[in-house]
Amino acid sequence: MSTCLVTGGAGFLGSHLCEELLARGNRVICVDNLDTGTLENIAHIRDPRFLYLNIDVTEPFQIEEPVDFIYHLASPASPIDYLRLPLHTLKVGSYGTHHALGLAKFKRARFLLASTSEVYGDPEVHPQPESYWGHVNPIGPRGVYDEAKRYGEAMTMAYHRQQGVDTAIARIFNTYGPRMRPHDGRAIPTFLRQALSGRPLTVFGDGSQTRSFCYVADEIRGLIALAESGYHDPVNIGNPGEYTLLELAEAVKEATGSDSEIVFAPLPVDDPKQRRPDISLARELLQWEPEVSLREGLQRTIEHAGVRALIG
Repeated sequence: MSTCLVTGGAGFLGSHLCEELLARGNRVICVDNLDTGTLENIAHIRDPRFLYLNIDVTEPFQIEEPVDFIYHLASPASPIDYLRLPLHTLKVGSYGTHHALGLAKFKRARFLLASTSEVYGDPEVHPQPESYWGHVNPIGPRGVYDEAKRYGEAMTMAYHRQQGVDTAIARIFNTYGPRMRPHDGRAIPTFLRQALSGRPLTVFGDGSQTRSFCYVADEIRGLIALAESGYHDPVNIGNPGEYTLLELAEAVKEATGSDSEIVFAPLPVDDPKQRRPDISLARELLQWEPEVSLREGLQRTIEHAGVRALIG
């Protein structure tokens, strides 16, 4: 039985990771200060192998017992959060990553950084392979998140090269599923909330910008496969299926049976025009690829979460 520490473990992605690690027979230490996570996400976990600790990773912290794997997911992740908490987002990416890496070094644990497709910015290469360096505005409103993750990647590689820490970097693309907050500002929970409430679906710009959406169960499988692989360089973990935001809105209307109209609003500053992962490396290295289609994933999200939870 391995002991896995998950920072940000009470968040959307972190709580699903904790569940799956437990299901695979591991002991799990969930670390979260509940800035954007919630105890409701982990309240159903009744397992003697599960421990929750209220810790802010921007401050130095210690864990008394041995640790085999550290999954560093802690960070505000939606625009509504990192625009509200810009300094904290930068601190989690810098101090938080530093402290988590220091713990990995001390415990001789395998460390996985949950990075993001946002490191590619508004990409000029499409789809995005791991070798692409990105096209990012470091001083724009999204820069606090983009640059925090880019800095986190640099620090992770520095700890690996200079300190010999066993590290991995996952570049996560848009992920969705049960436990996403209805008001977290991202496209799928927003569209679901609007459609299930009978309100108009708000599409920014003309809706031609594209995204790729990975169901959470697929994403978690990829993260664990990467953590257990021994590979050190960044790996894209996302769904290569590409949809315009207008197509996504129509898919949500179909999944919910809603007759809501679609309305348009001004495009946010620095909103990427297209985003799709090249997952050739993940397929070859991890024998991983997504299995859940967007249609099936939306249905699972609605059924598992329930209408009340999605409306908020």
